[in-house]
Amino acid sequence: MEQVTDHILAAARKVIAVHINYPSRAAQRGRKPEQPSYFLKPSSSLALSGSAVERPAGCELLGYEGEIALVIGKPARRVGMEDAWGHVRWVTASNDLGVYDLRYADKGSNLRSKGGDGFTPVGPSLIPAADVDPSGLRIRTWHNGELVQDDTTEDLLFPFARLVADLSQLLTLETGDIILTGTPAGASVAKPGDVVEVEVTAGDFSSGRLTSTVTEGTTAFADFGARPKADDTQREEAYGSREAAGLAAVVPVLTPALSPELRKKLESVATATLSSQLRKRGLNNVSIDGLQATRPDRRVVGLARTLRYVPNREDLFTTHGGGFNAQKRAIDSVNEGEILVMEARGEKGTGTIGDILAMRAQMRGAAAIITDGGVRDYSAVAGLDMPTYFANPHPAVLGRRHIPWDTDITIACGGATVQPGDIIVADSDGILVIPPAIAGELVDECIEQEKEEAFIFEMVKQGNSVDGLYPMNAQWRARYQEWEGTKGD
Repeated sequence: MEQVTDHILAAARKVIAVHINYPSRAAQRGRKPEQPSYFLKPSSSLALSGSAVERPAGCELLGYEGEIALVIGKPARRVGMEDAWGHVRWVTASNDLGVYDLRYADKGSNLRSKGGDGFTPVGPSLIPAADVDPSGLRIRTWHNGELVQDDTTEDLLFPFARLVADLSQLLTLETGDIILTGTPAGASVAKPGDVVEVEVTAGDFSSGRLTSTVTEGTTAFADFGARPKADDTQREEAYGSREAAGLAAVVPVLTPALSPELRKKLESVATATLSSQLRKRGLNNVSIDGLQATRPDRRVVGLARTLRYVPNREDLFTTHGGGFNAQKRAIDSVNEGEILVMEARGEKGTGTIGDILAMRAQMRGAAAIITDGGVRDYSAVAGLDMPTYFANPHPAVLGRRHIPWDTDITIACGGATVQPGDIIVADSDGILVIPPAIAGELVDECIEQEKEEAFIFEMVKQGNSVDGLYPMNAQWRARYQEWEGTKGD
């Protein structure tokens, strides 16, 4: 196969890069574009395999992104998707490098942050585009020998032919132009001394490993113009997550809707009473159904924190299932008196919480854990003082059916919608979700209702018929008010 040479690099009049194109990257970024979007990199950013890449002096965040590069073989102007791939001559590996320290100065152009000399190495070998299926390519990236990116082009958001056709509608793609086609999840930050390698393969074809060694720049930026600066937002973006960047998880500040007085009142009334009052207000879908409790003798009141699992997909579990994932973050950030509510889609074929994480939640003061999925280590979890509400015991780990995806968002659990900060009340009758805005007036009416029901129960116990008593007519209500008045004597 042909090699990438200085002649190949000199032929590129344009280097066009796609922002987001891999589903794994879209999931990591939390946004899925409806249409491809692009930015330009100067041709002076191109470099050969084996070249050193300088992290500019004063910069902290040199991000690397393994990508598949397309080299245009013949001009393309307003071509259709069915013909677009025929305008690509070669496929090879590339590394879309950039310094996040300068993103603030770009206003979306990426010129300063990604346009530096040597910030677009490509090569080393060229794969003939005509000999490969563009949906059958594999991209891998190694950081200091560790595989950190591994994905294929099978399910791209925007197939390569679409990129070529789309760009050609407005501008002419000229012979030698290079298109960088996006990066999968796993891109991160390289430091001086690090080695980053990228390889593209398709069957027996390989680009070879594109190798870049990071060096430390020594020339400071001039006094005029933008200077490097990094903050936690850019660190999170560069590393891919707050955890990877070594940053503490962001714990949302919940509205203090559960005062000690309100909590005490809610603990005094039954969920059956709360349910009837909620129904009077038109709220019929606020019960978390179908669960059992490790401590059915307890009445639990607390503010909801939420965790969502999505169905397991092996490639996404690789990026979201390990390390300090969303499940562990949720457990490790639950606060005194809060209730962690999990959305597991009612999937009973695996556990969503086990003894160690349940113990951690109890040690942090959690009032309860609620999941509409399974529980592992049931005997140990049931032995804890903290109640857990669950669908069933199951021995399997969550990776069998679930990926812990995100926290502190609106979720569905046991048929009910739960938002962070909702008030959860649970007892032997069931589990209710109470909107914080109505909790005060709701519980006061529940207390009054239970007083009336205590009177009715006593009257029935004395042998009275329920006709006219339950509910009370005017005559019985007068007797109730008299009864209520004598209780204080």
